Amino acid sequence: MRTQNSVVIDAPAKRRFSSLAREYYALTKPRVVALIVFTAIVGMFLSTPGAIPLEILILGTLGIGLAAGSAASINHVLDQKADAVMARTRHRPLPRGELSARDAMLFAAILGMIAMVILTKWVNLLTAGLTLLSLFGYSVVYTVFLKRATPQNIVIGGAAGAAPPVLGWAAVTGEVSADALLLFLIIFVWTPPHFWSLALYRREEYAKVDVPMLPVTHGSEFTRLYIFLYTIMLAAVTIMPFATHMTGPIYLLGALVLNAGFLRHAWRLFRRYSDQQARKTFAYSIQYLAMLFALLLIDHYRVFISEALQSALY
Repeated sequence: MRTQNSVVIDAPAKRRFSSLAREYYALTKPRVVALIVFTAIVGMFLSTPGAIPLEILILGTLGIGLAAGSAASINHVLDQKADAVMARTRHRPLPRGELSARDAMLFAAILGMIAMVILTKWVNLLTAGLTLLSLFGYSVVYTVFLKRATPQNIVIGGAAGAAPPVLGWAAVTGEVSADALLLFLIIFVWTPPHFWSLALYRREEYAKVDVPMLPVTHGSEFTRLYIFLYTIMLAAVTIMPFATHMTGPIYLLGALVLNAGFLRHAWRLFRRYSDQQARKTFAYSIQYLAMLFALLLIDHYRVFISEALQSALY
C-alpha cells in the first residue's frame, strides 16, 4: 500500500517524465510530420485500385513517420544555434536547454534505426532505401549544405520533402511509377511558394543567422514575383493528374477551386506586400496541400463512394 509520502515523491517524477516526453515529441516537428505521413498514406491508396494490406498500411506509415521524426530531430541539432536567435524557433527544446544535442541525436538515431528495421523487414527494401535517402537529403544535404549555400536552397532541398507520396506508393507496389512521380512533382513545385511566403515575414530573422533565403538575397518584390510564378506553375502541374487520367472530375473541380484561392493569395501578395498577407498565403498553402491530397483520395474511390451512397439511399 502506498503511503502519503510516496505519492508526494512520485508526483514530481511523473511531471518530469511528462515534460521530457513533450520535449522529445516536439523534436519530431509533429505538425510537419503529420502532413508528411498524410501524403504518404494518400500515395499508398492511390497506388492500387483495391484495398491495401493492413500490415503494409500500419507498418509502412509507422516506418515513414518515424524516419521523418528522426530527420526533424537531426535538423534541431544542426540548427540549434540559429534556432536560438530566431523568434520562430527559440522556443524549441534545444535553445531552451530542456534537452542537449546529445539527447536529441540519440533520440534521432533510435527513431531512424527503428524506422529502417520496420521498413526493411516488413515492407520492402525499395521503400527503406528511398526513405533513408530522403532522411539524409533533408537532415544533411539540405540543412548542412544547401540551406546556407544558395537562395535556391528550398527549391533544391524540396526534393526530400516531396518524397513521402512516392514512399507510400513504393511501400504498397514495390516500385515507383510515373503517377507516383507526378505526386512528387506536385509537392516539389508547391514547396517554394509555401516556404518563401514564410521567409518574407521572417526576412530579418533569416538575415541575422546568415541564411540566404530569397527575400534576404533578392528582396521582397523579386520573391513575391517568384511566389506568383511558382503558383501558376503549381496550378498547371496539379491539373496533370486529370490530364493523364489518373483522376476524374471530382479532383479536377476541387483542384481548380483550390488553385483559384492560392493564385488569389499570391497575386495579392505580389501587388501589395504586408506581413499579414504573407502569413495568410503561408497558412493557405498548408491547407491547400492537405485538401488537394484529400481530393486525390476521394476521387480515387469515387466509384466506391457513389455505390455506397446509392445503397444507402435505395
